[in-house]
Amino acid sequence: QVQLVESGGGLVQAGGSLRLSCAASGSIFSINAMGWYRQAPGKQRELVAVISSSGSTNYVDSVKGRFTISRDYAKNTVYLQMNSLKPEDTAVYYCNARGPRYSDWGQGTQVTVSS
Repeated sequence: QVQLVESGGGLVQAGGSLRLSCAASGSIFSINAMGWYRQAPGKQRELVAVISSSGSTNYVDSVKGRFTISRDYAKNTVYLQMNSLKPEDTAVYYCNARGPRYSDWGQGTQVTVSS
C-alpha cells in the first residue's frame, strides 16, 4: 500500500493559479496510476486528472486546457497545476494512488476560488 500526503490548497481569486502536491511513500514501485479527484459540497467525488506509470494523462472535460497533472519520480510526488481557476473548481481535492490490488487516498486539501 501507499501513503499519500497532499499540500498546496488554499483560497484564490477567480482567474488565479494554485499547484497541488501529493507526496507518496510506501510501496511506490507498485503504483500503476496516480490521480486527483475532487468533491464539492453536496456532490459526488469526481476524477479530475490521472497520470499512468507510462506518463499518459487524462482529464475531465471541465478542466482541459486549464489543469496539468505531472509526476516527479525522483521525488515520488505528483502535481496538479491549476490555472484560470473558476468558482466552480471549489472543492476538497484528493490524491489517489492505484496499484494491482489497492486504491489509496490522501487526506484531502481544500481549494476555494472566490468570484
